[in-house]
Amino acid sequence: MAPRVNLQALLETLLGSENVYFQPPPTVSMVYPCIVFGLDTAKTQFADNLPYCYDKQYSVTVIDADPDSLIPDKVAMLSKCSFERHFTSDNLNHNLFRLFY
Repeated sequence: MAPRVNLQALLETLLGSENVYFQPPPTVSMVYPCIVFGLDTAKTQFADNLPYCYDKQYSVTVIDADPDSLIPDKVAMLSKCSFERHFTSDNLNHNLFRLFY
Protein backbone atom coordinates (compact mmCIF):
# COMPACT_ATOMS: atom_id res chain seq x y z
CA MET A 1 0.00 0.00 0.00
CA ALA A 2 1.12 3.58 -0.61
CA PRO A 3 2.45 5.45 2.44
CA ARG A 4 -0.35 8.01 2.13
CA VAL A 5 -2.98 5.26 2.36
CA ASN A 6 -1.22 3.84 5.42
CA LEU A 7 -1.16 7.31 6.99
CA GLN A 8 -4.89 7.70 6.26
CA ALA A 9 -5.59 4.40 8.04
CA LEU A 10 -3.44 5.43 11.02
CA LEU A 11 -5.21 8.78 11.37
CA GLU A 12 -8.62 7.09 11.10
CA THR A 13 -7.59 4.78 13.95
CA LEU A 14 -6.50 7.73 16.11
CA LEU A 15 -9.69 9.64 15.36
CA GLY A 16 -11.94 6.62 15.84
CA SER A 17 -13.88 7.36 12.65
CA GLU A 18 -13.46 7.68 8.90
CA ASN A 19 -13.68 11.50 9.01
CA VAL A 20 -10.12 11.85 7.69
CA TYR A 21 -9.72 13.88 4.52
CA PHE A 22 -6.68 14.05 2.20
CA GLN A 23 -6.45 17.44 0.48
CA PRO A 24 -10.24 17.87 0.33
CA PRO A 25 -11.66 20.14 -2.37
CA PRO A 26 -13.89 23.04 -1.21
CA THR A 27 -17.00 21.13 -2.33
CA VAL A 28 -16.53 18.39 0.31
CA SER A 29 -18.77 18.72 3.37
CA MET A 30 -16.65 17.67 6.30
CA VAL A 31 -18.06 16.02 9.40
CA TYR A 32 -16.51 17.13 12.71
CA PRO A 33 -14.42 16.16 14.55
CA CYS A 34 -12.12 15.40 11.66
CA ILE A 35 -8.53 15.34 10.50
CA VAL A 36 -7.42 17.03 7.29
CA PHE A 37 -3.99 16.24 5.89
CA GLY A 38 -1.97 16.97 2.79
CA LEU A 39 1.51 16.70 1.42
CA ASP A 40 3.56 19.73 2.41
CA THR A 41 7.18 19.08 1.46
CA ALA A 42 9.86 16.41 1.60
CA LYS A 43 13.28 16.07 3.16
CA THR A 44 16.16 14.26 1.50
CA GLN A 45 19.37 13.28 3.29
CA PHE A 46 22.42 12.58 1.20
CA ALA A 47 25.48 10.39 1.58
CA ASP A 48 28.22 10.29 -1.04
CA ASN A 49 26.16 12.78 -3.09
CA LEU A 50 23.33 10.24 -3.38
CA PRO A 51 19.98 10.34 -1.59
CA TYR A 52 19.75 7.67 1.08
CA CYS A 53 16.80 8.90 3.12
CA TYR A 54 13.66 10.54 1.75
CA ASP A 55 10.79 11.50 4.07
CA LYS A 56 7.60 13.23 3.00
CA GLN A 57 6.26 15.89 5.34
CA TYR A 58 2.50 16.22 5.73
CA SER A 59 0.50 18.99 7.32
CA VAL A 60 -2.08 17.43 9.64
CA THR A 61 -4.92 19.53 11.04
CA VAL A 62 -7.24 18.30 13.75
CA ILE A 63 -10.55 20.19 13.60
CA ASP A 64 -12.97 19.86 16.51
CA ALA A 65 -15.61 21.99 18.21
CA ASP A 66 -14.38 20.74 21.60
CA PRO A 67 -11.50 22.94 22.81
CA ASP A 68 -10.46 20.16 25.23
CA SER A 69 -10.45 17.39 22.64
CA LEU A 70 -7.96 14.57 23.24
CA ILE A 71 -7.46 13.94 19.52
CA PRO A 72 -4.63 16.51 19.15
CA ASP A 73 -2.79 14.81 22.02
CA LYS A 74 -2.99 11.48 20.20
CA VAL A 75 -1.64 13.02 16.99
CA ALA A 76 1.15 14.77 18.91
CA MET A 77 2.40 11.41 20.17
CA LEU A 78 3.12 10.11 16.64
CA SER A 79 6.75 9.56 15.72
CA LYS A 80 8.35 12.49 13.83
CA CYS A 81 5.39 14.77 14.62
CA SER A 82 5.58 18.34 15.90
CA PHE A 83 2.88 20.80 16.92
CA GLU A 84 2.88 24.00 14.84
CA ARG A 85 0.01 26.16 16.08
CA HIS A 86 -3.60 26.45 17.17
CA PHE A 87 -6.28 28.74 15.80
CA THR A 88 -10.06 29.06 15.90
CA SER A 89 -12.24 29.59 12.83
CA ASP A 90 -16.04 29.37 12.57
CA ASN A 91 -16.19 28.27 16.23
CA LEU A 92 -14.00 25.25 15.42
CA ASN A 93 -10.62 24.60 16.99
CA HIS A 94 -7.81 23.84 14.55
CA ASN A 95 -4.58 22.21 15.76
CA LEU A 96 -1.91 22.11 13.07
CA PHE A 97 0.91 19.56 13.10
CA ARG A 98 3.86 18.72 10.84
CA LEU A 99 4.41 15.00 10.38
CA PHE A 100 7.20 13.19 8.56
CA TYR A 101 5.84 9.88 7.33
